[in-house]
Amino acid sequence: MARLFDAVIIVDWTAAETKKLGDQSVWIGVAKRDVRFRLYTETHNVATRAEGEALLNKLISEHRKRGDRVLVGLDFNFGYPVGTAARLKLDGTPWSAMWKFIAANVVDKADNTNNRYQVAAKMNRLMTDEAWPLWGAPAKQAQRWLTTTKPPAGSGADIPEFRATEDAARKGKLQPKSVWQMHGAGAVGGQTLTGIPMVRRLLESLGDAGTVWPFATGWRALDAADVEPLSAVVVEVWPSMFDAKPEAGEYKDQAQVRVTAEALAKMDDAGDLAKAFAPPKGAGEALVQQVEQEEGWILGA
Repeated sequence: MARLFDAVIIVDWTAAETKKLGDQSVWIGVAKRDVRFRLYTETHNVATRAEGEALLNKLISEHRKRGDRVLVGLDFNFGYPVGTAARLKLDGTPWSAMWKFIAANVVDKADNTNNRYQVAAKMNRLMTDEAWPLWGAPAKQAQRWLTTTKPPAGSGADIPEFRATEDAARKGKLQPKSVWQMHGAGAVGGQTLTGIPMVRRLLESLGDAGTVWPFATGWRALDAADVEPLSAVVVEVWPSMFDAKPEAGEYKDQAQVRVTAEALAKMDDAGDLAKAFAPPKGAGEALVQQVEQEEGWILGA
């Protein structure tokens, strides 16, 4: 069975407010083949999101010139729990309306300074006029609509804490964080707010040569005919699923992008990757619509 992709690029994003290398910074792992078609991986580390975006564009462009097809995985949420766009009174398809709203509100400068906590507070004000559902900020960023700690149980009780994909992933031993958490170990809220505008720009620059799963492709198995006309398929990944162990001298995030890229490339070799794009058995029509139109899904969850 032919592989769907010639290379896999995995990005470990960050919401850091200062320039930073090493742990908790932007890492990019690329799994590709040498002249003898043997799989190997290279990793890159950059100090700012702007440099990360430029490098990602460069890597995709180099593969595109060779006629390669690339799977691009990013480690933050592509969507929010069902009903978020409606609470923000956004028009249009929920995922796309959310992306537009976030891109219009987030200011992310070249030196990594950004306004993610102000945007979180604005979302809370518009959604509930309380300090939830988004929560978690350093003390100096706390304000009326954003607290340092998790809101009391039952606050915004009708707002789901997790998307369906996190609920599916939580059935195992892994415990993904909620996108509502903005600060603290493993929090993904800030990465999501700074990451979505970057993905939106990336897809705009790719035009017809790029697509985002499952929003633009539908939540279904992809085959060679789906991927053939494209340079890049962009997906959400969760590296913790692949249980990366750092090698000697390797950073944790570096190991995660390397191992995730290798794992997905090997799944592709084995013919198992195509099926990973499809819904789990028993997914009903309502869930499929929820995932395709608003929430998205973690590849392989």
